[in-house]
Amino acid sequence: MLLDGGLATELEAAGHDLNDPLWSAKVLLDAPEAVAAVHRAFLEAGADCISTATYQATFQGLARRGMTRAQAKDVFLRAVELAVQVRDEFWSGARGSERAGRPRPLVAASVGPYGAFLADGSEYRGGYGIGAAALDAFHRRRWQVLAASSADVIAAETVPCLAEVRVLARLAAETRSKPAWLSFCCRDRGLLAGGDASVAQAGAAAAESPGVFAIGVNCTAPAHVPAAVAALATATTKHVIAYPNPGGAYDAAAKRWDSSADQFGWEDACRSWVRAGAVGVGGCCRASPSVIRRMSAALAGAALGDRSSSALVLPELPGDRSGR
Repeated sequence: MLLDGGLATELEAAGHDLNDPLWSAKVLLDAPEAVAAVHRAFLEAGADCISTATYQATFQGLARRGMTRAQAKDVFLRAVELAVQVRDEFWSGARGSERAGRPRPLVAASVGPYGAFLADGSEYRGGYGIGAAALDAFHRRRWQVLAASSADVIAAETVPCLAEVRVLARLAAETRSKPAWLSFCCRDRGLLAGGDASVAQAGAAAAESPGVFAIGVNCTAPAHVPAAVAALATATTKHVIAYPNPGGAYDAAAKRWDSSADQFGWEDACRSWVRAGAVGVGGCCRASPSVIRRMSAALAGAALGDRSSSALVLPELPGDRSGR
């Protein structure tokens, strides 16, 4: 299954200023049509799943903008409905060539870590200095809203520390009717970015949750991905996914990446992730629709099978009539 790429990357390429604590959620508020255009571009490039512009949208962050809880809840739901509408319009109007070998695309409600709210690059370091109770209080309301939304899955992304993995896994267990994936940010091939646990330990902790159907790594340097994927595939029977960035350093103050990895070879890399055990692959920051298109061609050329019956399958849910 082919995931999408960097939503924020494309918004910046279109001229939007994301140097803001809300990051891509700022554009969701100011110019939702721009977010819709990026969703559409990734679908046209071949993505089987698009993620909402809610990674850095939180009740706490939106309260700083003067929003009430009701208004913030509406932001989350509008982000999901925007992605669902784009997906439905694309799929209903897709030509045979656009549908061939593909499942009906999914919409993933993106949940960023506590570090994303801090907007200081903490998701790449961990070490927040707060405990599990505070993390639960931070995540709970947003998680519950997204679990009740029309998204197909919840995507908890770029999680850098074991305490946050455990909190999110418990929330996923409470809302198991909405399947979730948990994806970690890693400092190297063996450790989470926070350094408090190995990738395998984090995977095993997440896998204990009946609400988690897939586990993976994202926004991690690609050199670390094959070993991390292999460790997750060994540590758990859950599906494994991988959607890293192309490497390089992130400037948290300027809210931008350096350009040292702009020529990264996504085609060969994505095939290596599949060989290591990933059944869902894509990109994170700086992975454009053209990158996803190239990955789609690379995976097809590797004769890895027909994505219309992908190995990354959502669990059967009682009374589920969504046709997922």
